[in-house]
Amino acid sequence: MTRLSVNINKIATLRNSRGGNNPDLIQVAKDCERFGAQGITVHPRPDERHIRYNDVFELKKIVTTEFNIEGNCQEQKFIDLVLANKPEQVTLVPDVLGQITSNHGWDTITNYHYLTDMIAVFKKAGIRVSIFVDPVVKMVEGAAKTGADRIELYTEAYATHFHQGWELAIAPYIQAATVAQSLGLGINAGHDLDLHNLKYFAENIPGLQEVSIGHALISDALYYGLENTIQQYLRQLV
Repeated sequence: MTRLSVNINKIATLRNSRGGNNPDLIQVAKDCERFGAQGITVHPRPDERHIRYNDVFELKKIVTTEFNIEGNCQEQKFIDLVLANKPEQVTLVPDVLGQITSNHGWDTITNYHYLTDMIAVFKKAGIRVSIFVDPVVKMVEGAAKTGADRIELYTEAYATHFHQGWELAIAPYIQAATVAQSLGLGINAGHDLDLHNLKYFAENIPGLQEVSIGHALISDALYYGLENTIQQYLRQLV
């Protein structure tokens, strides 16, 4: 079964909009795990508009499943944060300053030397490293050469084109995953996966180990409740 990691950034966004501690980010993380989530994901950014750096330290104390910290390793503060907390997994994302959300994967060929050096830093600390990539075979091949443990397939294109044709939308992801498996890379996925497109994706991507879902899941929870929503997402992954 593919594991579900819940990205709680949007909970922090809501909290930050009024100050104070409502909703309680730490309690929500505990509840996500209690309701069946197999991981908690956060993506701190320099402006701390959602997850604050201090949140990461507090979450590290209570997360009992897999803790996954996503972010831009070109920021020294992010590197220091990850090394100080030693999550089970760090996912390296090529964000730029002020970016609203992640919208592209790494060019693993152009950034080969940089990624190789950064991945070595995290792996030396005993942290599994995943890197965010588009479903492009040469980028997957480049990821394998950097020493990464896993890739996270950026799934926005799949979600965008899903209703126009399932098979065409998923084809490049199947190809990329097949190549990743042949090269010994683990496979994660995330971005715009939801209750409409997740099941088909999970059923057709070979070796899919983990999906990280935040925006859609938290949005659905407004209608269905958090516990019911997490259970619905888990059923898509069986």
